[in-house]
Amino acid sequence: MTTQSEQQEHELHPISIYLKIWGMLFVLSALSYMVDYLSFQGYVRWSLILIFMVLKAGLIVSVFMHMQWERLALKAAILVPPLAIFVLVTLMIIEANYIFSSRVTYFGAG
Repeated sequence: MTTQSEQQEHELHPISIYLKIWGMLFVLSALSYMVDYLSFQGYVRWSLILIFMVLKAGLIVSVFMHMQWERLALKAAILVPPLAIFVLVTLMIIEANYIFSSRVTYFGAG
């Protein structure tokens, strides 16, 4: 049987993990600002901004919200619904582009 002090030792995480993640968030934020500073345009700009945003959100959720140490079932319950919504929105965008191009083809511009 484990004592309460042994359980607390297992629940505590070293401060170095938090400092490393803070440093990584700082670097990702600096890279995100560099996208605007270097005047990237179009899809490259938005792709980089979204990639840095997702990486930062993943670090925050996994470490600061302690998802890294949770059970797989809880991770799935929290992460699968937003992923499903993302897939469905992507499919809707693809279908909307197809419908728009079909209307332009058969009914003319406008």
